Amino acid sequence: MKVVIILGSKSDLEIGEKIRSKLKENFGIDSEIRIASAHKTPEKVLEIIKSYEKAVFVTVAGRSNALSGFVDANTLNPVIASPPISDKFAGMDILSSINMPSGVAPMLVLYEENAALAVAKIVALFDDNVRRKVEEYQRKKKEEIEKADEVVRYGNG
Repeated sequence: MKVVIILGSKSDLEIGEKIRSKLKENFGIDSEIRIASAHKTPEKVLEIIKSYEKAVFVTVAGRSNALSGFVDANTLNPVIASPPISDKFAGMDILSSINMPSGVAPMLVLYEENAALAVAKIVALFDDNVRRKVEEYQRKKKEEIEKADEVVRYGNG
């Protein structure tokens, strides 16, 4: 299964690279990054979507984030919207990723690591190796909490 990270512009590249890095490091999943805008190059977005028969799409676009809804409305594949969190407008531009028209349902997942985990859980439905890596990832996260609790309770660092 392909994982395609579609960025609304080059300014989203840092976030896209972080998602790709987390996918590879934590779950051994390769991904591709593409750039296309739902507002400025909608035909290119459609070309990208149609060129991947079975894929998980991750969309990264700020401001109005039309990209996530546009991709979701034009594919049967899962779409994970992972927009950047902006300081502008007190972060309220995130609302454009929440309030979608009926019949359009990209999954909103904030932060690069969480977007990678969401992708991995979808891929794990069909790939036992990725499933084991998700289990290991979750075990490590639980261990981090247990260790932090020990440090707080007993002062062992």
